[in-house]
Amino acid sequence: MSETGQPVAEEKEADHHPYRRPVDAATLILVDRTGAIPKVLVGRRHDKVVFMPGKFVFPGGRVDVADGRVPVAAPISKALEANLLKGSPKIAAARARSLAVAAIREACEETGLCLGRANAGKMPALSGPWKPFADTGLLPDPSGLFLIARAITPPGRVRRFDTRFFTADASAIAHRVDGVIHADAELVELVWVELGSRPLADLHPMTRNVLNELDKRLAAGALNHDAEVPFYHFYSGKMHRDVLAAS
Repeated sequence: MSETGQPVAEEKEADHHPYRRPVDAATLILVDRTGAIPKVLVGRRHDKVVFMPGKFVFPGGRVDVADGRVPVAAPISKALEANLLKGSPKIAAARARSLAVAAIREACEETGLCLGRANAGKMPALSGPWKPFADTGLLPDPSGLFLIARAITPPGRVRRFDTRFFTADASAIAHRVDGVIHADAELVELVWVELGSRPLADLHPMTRNVLNELDKRLAAGALNHDAEVPFYHFYSGKMHRDVLAAS
């Protein structure tokens, strides 16, 4: 279970939509650490989408059934799996894998940046969102992902997600798909932004919370699986920051 933490003031209760059960989702924060100040990749959402229109966000979305079936170049690390299994409701190891794979798929779909590794054997038949991997002889590679945070959208929103926020180094990008970002796409603009810079000030409050968690980890040194994983969720009329713990 989670350990009670402090309320997060930026999030407030909304009651203009009926209760919706949150669905599992995954987000990927790509980090470029080649310069003196790390940069993160953010994309601006189309003004006409229902969820966070016009906001700068990290690429992500809900988990698909196929995410649990697609072959991968390497499994997620045991340490990452252990972090994903923390908290409640309890999930299986297969679901943990699906969450990590979903983060890679969503990043490739929304940004054209695909995290993978060359497949040494016979290439399996991959279609749909996984076709860019097959076309270049790659399999998705979730082995370099780290879990930064988990957050559940408050009640009363038009969309609710139980999101796991992952990060990976930009050096893991193995392929770039052209033409993904355009005026009619879900993300209409991509920007690599230095941590602490002005463009990040207009982020959605929860996006900013997660980015602050990443900033703290990077400031402490290399990314690792031993750091605490915060869990942002809504109870007693406020959004709270707890710490995920093994159940």
